[in-house]
Amino acid sequence: MTASRTRALRPVPDTRPTLHHRTVHGYRRAFRMAGEGPALLLVHGIGDSSETWLELIPHLAASHTVIAPDLLGHGLSDKPRADYSVAAYANGLRDLLVTLGIDAVTVVGHSLGGGVAMQFAYQYPQMVQRLVLVSAGGVTKDVHPALRLMSVPVVNEVFKLLRLPGAMQTLRVVGSAIQRLDGTPLHPGPALHDTPDLLRVVTNLLDSTAYDAYRKTLRAVVDWRGQAVTMLDRCYLTENLPVQLVWGEHDTVIPVDHATLAHAAMPGSRLDVFRGAGHFPHRDDPMRFLRVLEDFVATTTPLVFDETRWRRLLVEGVGEATITGSPATRQAVLGAMGSDERSAT
Repeated sequence: MTASRTRALRPVPDTRPTLHHRTVHGYRRAFRMAGEGPALLLVHGIGDSSETWLELIPHLAASHTVIAPDLLGHGLSDKPRADYSVAAYANGLRDLLVTLGIDAVTVVGHSLGGGVAMQFAYQYPQMVQRLVLVSAGGVTKDVHPALRLMSVPVVNEVFKLLRLPGAMQTLRVVGSAIQRLDGTPLHPGPALHDTPDLLRVVTNLLDSTAYDAYRKTLRAVVDWRGQAVTMLDRCYLTENLPVQLVWGEHDTVIPVDHATLAHAAMPGSRLDVFRGAGHFPHRDDPMRFLRVLEDFVATTTPLVFDETRWRRLLVEGVGEATITGSPATRQAVLGAMGSDERSAT
């Protein structure tokens, strides 16, 4: 069993984030904020909340203004009947930053939040200084079969069973047993050690309004055939933008080959693969994640938006088919790994 869960960071009580609320377009949005300095925007994944970053925020706040929102429909933010597309989430981030008087940020996005971060960089390039994608969704149309299944309407009725008395307690007991088996001869691999985080996300969805928002978000990006959107057709727009990719070696939700493809499609990007980590590398090994993020910020220069250059990129840009059109092309891209990739350690 991986020992990653014991890699706790030293508490920094003086810079604990405070919870704030802002009403934007009539909807109450929650966000955690701490520190002073250049702005870091942390975007969580589907069904999750800003709590996923709680262990890291105090350390990052020592030198940055850290903003970690609960996306609309998630956490402590309102969960209305609304637009839950990736583009709408990007709009919401822009609006929140405007209300806070923040003009430019380094964006860090996990899972769905990675897709939202990429979309934010596309829609508002003048606001993005650096981009960090953590086990990000939207690289290819491949996705875990469970997410395809969750997008099917009939699953809604099955999920309601978890709201029955004692159902979640039983699920936690089963999850704990599965985690204990992880790394044993019966189950020799670490593929199931995401169990605590996945149970945390499922618990968040027991509220019917939270689950409705989750379902609408999922259907906006996934159907039974896989992910409906991909970032590959716009990766060329990251030219000159500092990009850091972080993935877990044993990510079963969004496999690590998505990372290698994204890395090859974004020349100049950095890739760190965390050995023994799953879909939540920032939680599996927070100390290493902190080191990687701090090194990335310290050794890169924030992008200064150039409208002329942006226009040229759009005119001369390439389509997704150029990157992934045929199996041979895909293999060539996967084989075109640059020297910036760091081995899993």
